[in-house]
Amino acid sequence: MSSFGSQDFNSEKNTILFIYILHALGFFTGGLTSIAAIIMNYVKLDDIKNPISVSHFKWQMRTFWWGVLWSLVSLILAYFIIGLLGFVVIFFWFVYRLVAGMVNLNKDKGMYGVA
Repeated sequence: MSSFGSQDFNSEKNTILFIYILHALGFFTGGLTSIAAIIMNYVKLDDIKNPISVSHFKWQMRTFWWGVLWSLVSLILAYFIIGLLGFVVIFFWFVYRLVAGMVNLNKDKGMYGVA
């Protein structure tokens, strides 16, 4: 396990930040960059060793998959109009998750209470 100030952690941190940016760009690319981001999460997961980095990867992956699930539910409910509200809620939830993740990453803090 590498120390928090090591070159390995800095490299992992850059990868994590890049993935957060890809997710944010997903709002402008119809989700295509978010798909690229989740693929990167799975491809790089075995290379990530630092507990802080692992927590961010899990946060990103859960954000993506829960967002997909609730988007599908909202799409079905859009037939009944209430699903449109669901898309608004999902948008703000997704933005919150991206911002919270980037803020904690900038402070070298993990997600889920990882120090």
